[in-house]
Amino acid sequence: MRGYTAGKDDYLKRLRRIEGQIRGLQRMVESDEYCIDVLTQISAATKALQSVSLGLLDEHLKHCVAEAVAEGGEIADLKVREASDAIARLVRS
Repeated sequence: MRGYTAGKDDYLKRLRRIEGQIRGLQRMVESDEYCIDVLTQISAATKALQSVSLGLLDEHLKHCVAEAVAEGGEIADLKVREASDAIARLVRS
């Protein structure tokens, strides 16, 4: 079971909403909307994706990493490294 399993429906709902935002962006570009309006919507979609990412990261730390650290050993080191790498990717994006 994944750490986010309990909130899976909520994550899927949020991702579907973001998918709708992206389709809306495509329509805006197709209909030659004002650049700043498109950029504003891109910013909103980006923030929504970041919010989902942070939620998943939080779940990962609370469940996957915490369990591995409690067990100790190489698995714990691997899970901590995975989390660190994920955080680094999020910070760079």
